[in-house]
Amino acid sequence: MLERIIGVFKLDTQVFAEIEADQTATTQAAMVVAIVAVLSAIGSGIGAAIGGSGFLGSVIFSLVWTFIAWVVWSAVTFFVGAKLFGGEADMGEMLRVIGFSQAPLMLQIIPCIGGIVGAIWALAAGVVAVREGLDFDMGKAIATVAIGWVIVFVLNMILLSVLGIGAVGIGALSGAFSG
Repeated sequence: MLERIIGVFKLDTQVFAEIEADQTATTQAAMVVAIVAVLSAIGSGIGAAIGGSGFLGSVIFSLVWTFIAWVVWSAVTFFVGAKLFGGEADMGEMLRVIGFSQAPLMLQIIPCIGGIVGAIWALAAGVVAVREGLDFDMGKAIATVAIGWVIVFVLNMILLSVLGIGAVGIGALSGAFSG
């Protein structure tokens, strides 16, 4: 599993092809997501505690949401790639390659820049994962990821709004891009 994670960090297409084909790798993909979830929960909890919010609630939400996001992102990517662009895959293949593509998010353990670097790297790994998982060219992979990202972003904002924290998230996001 460690060799595969290293291969994901290297954006090695052979590793993604191997993960796609290995039906037993779904458990390993779930373990990668679990590691990312724990690291995210720790960071979220610390951020909530510093900000005066609920540590435990933030940790639990982060743990649960990471797994939900993995499944939703895999399903949306499968649907967009297979139905819209004619890619060839099944949901298991998408769960495996998308799960492993989250490995760079482990960098969020590094304060300040780790989350940003990890997110960009995970996005690049996601494009490679989609390309290999759906068996099509880079242009279709980029389009699938872009469309899928917008759909997941909107779903995330709806969920956060329903939970009453969407306005805070949108405010923080807009504050990050203003002078």
